[in-house]
Parts: sequence; structure tokens; C-alpha cells
Amino acid sequence: MSKDDNRPRVVPKPEQERPRHHILVADDETSIRSLIRAVLLHAGYRVDTAPDGALAWAALQAEPYDLLITDYDMPILTGIDLIRKLRAARIGLPVIMVTGTLPLSELAENPSLQLAAALEKPFDVDELLEAVGKTLAAPVTPHAAVAVHD
Repeated sequence: MSKDDNRPRVVPKPEQERPRHHILVADDETSIRSLIRAVLLHAGYRVDTAPDGALAWAALQAEPYDLLITDYDMPILTGIDLIRKLRAARIGLPVIMVTGTLPLSELAENPSLQLAAALEKPFDVDELLEAVGKTLAAPVTPHAAVAVHD
């Protein structure tokens, strides 16, 4: 047995885990909501979901999120109504709208609704991940431009 075998072993410290971004996905279509959730979980994000805007609003009041991904056409509370509630409450959360019906006129008439990005259904998973990555990396600005991807 050599002297080296008696030395205490240095165990490298595990890298501190970076805090994962917490994302809320609101969509009334179960398959879309599940797909977005699975893709984001696989990419390392923490994800909660809501099947409509009213439950999404309740979740937003209960927990802090880094990003909201919402559909436009949902029962009880639409995506636009949900964003209106966010902005009225002065919650500067970035929002990505993933929808089959992009409400361009409503967005143009209400610049305070400010989307970080918008994806039209059907969307590509890579487009979703790119939009999420860019949105979370961007500095929060009060008047972000709407980026539409088709």
C-alpha cells in the first residue's frame, strides 16, 4: 500500500443546480397542453398547466412564474382576458401565445397586452423551444414587441 492510498480522497462538489425557470401553460386542448408540458419538462423547465384562463389566473396568483404560455380561445377566460388581468395587476410576466386564431386586431388595439412571442398552431417543437429560450433570456421590458412565428 503506497502513501497515496492513505490520503483523503477529494470528492468534487456537484455543480450547483441552476434554478429552473417555472412556466405556466394554459390551453383548453388537452393534447396541446400535454405536448407543450412534455417538451418543456424534457428541456429542463418546471411546468404547471391549466385547462382554462380562470384556473391559470388562480395559479398565477398562487405561485411565481417566469413565463406564461397561453392559448387565445379558451372557455371561461380567454388568453387575451388573462393577459388583461395580468397587466391590470401590474404583473410584468412575459407571455407567449400559442394559438390557432391569432387576435392581431386586439393586440394592435391594445399595446399594453404585449406578447413576447406568438406561435400559430400547428407549431414546430423547435419553434416553441426557441421562443421560450429567447423570451426567458431577454431582459424584461415594459413594451416588448410581438414576434409572430408561422
